[in-house]
Amino acid sequence: MSGICEGRVVIVTGAGRGIGRAHALEFARQGAKVVVNDLGAEVDGTGSSTGPAGEVVDEIRAMGGEAVANGDDVSDWEGAQNLVNTAIESFGGLDVLVNNAGILRDRMLVNMTDEEWDAVIRVHLRGTFAPTRWAATYWRERTKAGETNHARIINTSSTSGIFGNPGQTNYGAAKAGIAAFTIIAAQELARYGVTVNGIAPGALTRMTQGLGMGQRAREVKPDEFDRFAPENIAPLVVWLGSEQSKEVTGRVFLVSGDTISVAEGWRRGPTARKGDRWDPAELGGVVPGLVEQAAPNATMAG
Repeated sequence: MSGICEGRVVIVTGAGRGIGRAHALEFARQGAKVVVNDLGAEVDGTGSSTGPAGEVVDEIRAMGGEAVANGDDVSDWEGAQNLVNTAIESFGGLDVLVNNAGILRDRMLVNMTDEEWDAVIRVHLRGTFAPTRWAATYWRERTKAGETNHARIINTSSTSGIFGNPGQTNYGAAKAGIAAFTIIAAQELARYGVTVNGIAPGALTRMTQGLGMGQRAREVKPDEFDRFAPENIAPLVVWLGSEQSKEVTGRVFLVSGDTISVAEGWRRGPTARKGDRWDPAELGGVVPGLVEQAAPNATMAG
């Protein structure tokens, strides 16, 4: 198989179903060798199964590609290290890491438990950090040895994180953290030949079928473009994982259906300066005016 990622070695976490599965299959179609990571858990992170990852590997091999399954927990320190080692030992190296694994434990803040908070933060945020840390270590050591990297990291944020969505303080906080992590990691890892970008995808999957997207989705005719299909997200991710994307780093993209947008992050807005320390009592005549001049926060629609 040949394409824009021919010969590249790719890890995709949470690749057993939905968006991750679509990533893994498209990378394979574009010539990559793929490590398909998935615990086979439920949407809330409970349970596990080797089935989903193995099924994706079978699909890739049936189309003539190369793939291996990995069932490590990406939020576990040793598990994340073993995941990276699986790519190196199976295919001789690592070029691309796609951090996609995630769970949902939606709850309004006043009802959320500490376990619901910790579980989501662990899988999304720690589950992005740990594999990235071990992949970055591998690429740094290659640089020290005089090797050249054309490495790529693609993280999965969310509009819930960068714009905000009620009922998802845990998920949104994790996804906002991933967006910030992406920008900082891009700055740190550029010296090793690594680009780092993120996506905020919109698609109908197990995680979104009970949310607004699931409610808006409808039956699609066989010859009609399905704007909610998870396969629509993969082309951008695969391109970001290719050598063609070497000039793009530290950005988060909104991608859904046939639409790709660049997210524009926090920026300094209307400003007041005094030249001395503010007295709290005088801020009543200052802060409301600044807020009135400021652009409103973006909504989930961007």
